[in-house]
Amino acid sequence: MARCDQCGNDYDKSFQVMRHGKTWTFDSFECAIQAVAPRCAHCDCPIIGHGLEKDGKIFCCAHCATQKGVRELRDRA
Repeated sequence: MARCDQCGNDYDKSFQVMRHGKTWTFDSFECAIQAVAPRCAHCDCPIIGHGLEKDGKIFCCAHCATQKGVRELRDRA
């Protein structure tokens, strides 16, 4: 068994995620998302999908981008 780096649970079905040369161990996708998903530059929610990017900032949606002054991003074309 391996201990989750996010919640500390010792779980027999844990898995590892590698990103930017670092490896984490998690017991669930929920813990993995909380630990390694990028965060919206406006509302700070974890971005699980593609998100929207502008000038090195990532947003969960066009509304949040607009709130930060980025007007050209759209959720739909």
